[in-house]
Amino acid sequence: MARPPFLEALRQGVLLADGAMGTLLYSQGGDCSCFEALNLREPQRVLAAHQAYRQAGACLLETNTFAANRHQLGLSGLADAVAEVNRAGAALARQAAASQVGPCYVAGAVGPLGPAWYEREPPEQASAALFREQIAALVAGGVDLLLFETFARLDELLLALRVAREFALPRVAQMAFVAEGRTRDGLSAADIVRQLRPLADVVGTNCGCGPHDMLQRVREMAVVDDGLLSAFANSGFPQYVNGRHLYLATPDYFAARGGEMVAAGVRLIGGCCGTTPEHIAALNRTLQRPLPVRSVSSSVVPVTPVPTAAPVTSPLLERWAAGRQPITVELDPPRGLDCSAVLAGARRLAAAGVDAINLAENPLARIRMGNLALAARIQEASGVPVIAHVTCRDRNLIGLHSELMGAHLLGLRHILAVTGDPVAVGDAAGASNVFDLNAIGLLGLLAALNQGRTLLGSELGGHTAFCCGAAFNPNAQPLEGQLRKLERKVAAGARFVQTQPVYSAEVLQRLRELSGHCPVPLFVGLLPLVSERNAEFLHNEVPGIRLPDVVRQRMRGTQGDSGVAAGMAVMDELIGQMRGWVAGYYLMPPFGRVELAEELIHRIRAVA
Repeated sequence: MARPPFLEALRQGVLLADGAMGTLLYSQGGDCSCFEALNLREPQRVLAAHQAYRQAGACLLETNTFAANRHQLGLSGLADAVAEVNRAGAALARQAAASQVGPCYVAGAVGPLGPAWYEREPPEQASAALFREQIAALVAGGVDLLLFETFARLDELLLALRVAREFALPRVAQMAFVAEGRTRDGLSAADIVRQLRPLADVVGTNCGCGPHDMLQRVREMAVVDDGLLSAFANSGFPQYVNGRHLYLATPDYFAARGGEMVAAGVRLIGGCCGTTPEHIAALNRTLQRPLPVRSVSSSVVPVTPVPTAAPVTSPLLERWAAGRQPITVELDPPRGLDCSAVLAGARRLAAAGVDAINLAENPLARIRMGNLALAARIQEASGVPVIAHVTCRDRNLIGLHSELMGAHLLGLRHILAVTGDPVAVGDAAGASNVFDLNAIGLLGLLAALNQGRTLLGSELGGHTAFCCGAAFNPNAQPLEGQLRKLERKVAAGARFVQTQPVYSAEVLQRLRELSGHCPVPLFVGLLPLVSERNAEFLHNEVPGIRLPDVVRQRMRGTQGDSGVAAGMAVMDELIGQMRGWVAGYYLMPPFGRVELAEELIHRIRAVA
C-alpha cells in the first residue's frame, strides 16, 4: 500500500513522532559538544538512536539537525559544513525510517538561530539566509516535511516560515511556552496559533514545559483553531541529581497525558527533552487503545484580555513637552558601602537645577553598590527623580521581575533599559553573563508590568508606573543597525532615549536629522574629557565611545587644569551646535567630578 502524503495521513488519523535526540545521545556518553556534528563523525550512533525510536513505534523521525545552521555550527568550527551535516542527517533518518515495516515520514528539524546571533542585531536578510541555507540542504537530502521547533521568538519563527514557503514541503511550526502559559514575548497559545496558521500547515508546541502544562496549551489552541495541531512535551521538569539534569516523569505518566492531548485534538504527537524510546513506546500503546472523543469547551481556557497600560506621568517628559530642555546627570554608585559622597553630589546637582539623576548599574561590568536601593535614597535626599539603569547582564528573567517590582515599591518611576557591558569588559573574574533578555526584551517586560502582569502572563493584582528609557549609540559605523534597534526599542515602549557620549559635529548632525523623525525625545550624551590619558582610554577601551582625531589631537599632552580646560572647551562647542534643536542633555561627569556637571548645567542654561 502506497504511503499517503504527510498532511493527508494527518487528516486521516494521529501520527506518532519520535522523542528527544539529544537526551538519547547524551545518555550514551562520548562527544556531546555538538550533537549535529555526529551526523558526520559518528553516523552509526545517530542511526541507532533513530532506529530505537522507529522500533518503539514512531512513524515520524526528526533529523538530527536542530542547530545545524551556519551560525550554530560555526561555534564548533563547522560553518562550512552546513549542507553536508544536514544532508547526512536526512539520509540517516531516511535509512532508519525504512528499517521497519510500515509508513514512516522524515521531518527536517530546524531550530532557532540562537541568542548569540541576535545579540549582534543582524539584518533580517542575514537571518533569512541562514534558514534558507539549512532548509535547502534538508530538502536536497529528501525530507518529507519541515519541522520548526523550540522557537521562543514569534518574529523569528514567522521569518523561518516565510523562507520555508520557497520550498514545496509541508510546514510544522512549534512554539515553546514557559511559565504561566506564555511565550517569552508574553503571547498566549491562542495568540500564537492565530498568527502561525497562515504560514504553517500544522501548528503546535514543544519543549518549554511538561505534559501537564502542554495539555493546557493544546486546549487553548483547540478553542480558537480547528486545523491540524501538534504537541511534543518534555518529560516533566528536569531535576539536578548527582551532577546531571534528569527528567523524572515516567513513561506511563507521559503517555497518559499524551492520550489526553490527542483527545483534545492533537494529530501529530511526540516527545521533547527528557523523553526516550520507552516514553514513545508507552505513548504508542496508549494510542492503540480507544481514546475519548475530542471535546473542547470555551470554558476550559480562561482567556483574559491584556489590560491597557495605565498612563504614566513623568516630570522629565512634562518639562520636555512644555518646550524646555531637560538636563540629566549620571552618577555611579560607590565601589564600597559608603554612599555619602554620592548623596552629597546629588544634593549639589539638585541645587544646580538638574531635572533628573541617572544612576548607572555596575558600569563596565565592575562591582558597585546596588543602584536600585541607592536610587531610592537619592530621590529621598535630593528630591530629584532618578533614572535607574537596569542591565540584563546580572539577573535572569525571575530576578528582573522581582527587582523591578521592588523598584516600584521603592518609588522609582524612571528606568533606563540596557543590555549591559559583558563580563569580559570588567574585572570580576569568575562572574558569568546572564542575558536572558536584551534591552528590547527588558522594555517588553517593563511594558508588561505597567499593564499589570509579568512577561509570562501572570496577573500582579495592580500595575507599575514606569517611564522607560533606552540607550542609543550614534557613533556606530554603519549606523543602520543601531537605527533598526532604536525603532524596535521605541516600539517596545521606550518613552525617551539617551545617547552615548558625542564628540563630533558630524554625529551631532546625524542626531539632528534623526530627532526630526523620532517620536520620543533624544537626550544627547556629553562626557567632558579631562586629560590625554582619559581621552585615549575612552576611545580605545570603552564600548560605544569613539573620539574624532581632531578631538584626540586637542587633548594631546594635557592633564590637570589644562586637560579640564581643553575638555570643557570641546563641550562648549558641542553645546553651541545643539542650540535650538536638541531635546535635552545627558551629562556624564568623569570620575564623579560633580563640579564639572554643575559648570555644564550653568553653561547650558546660559545658552538656552
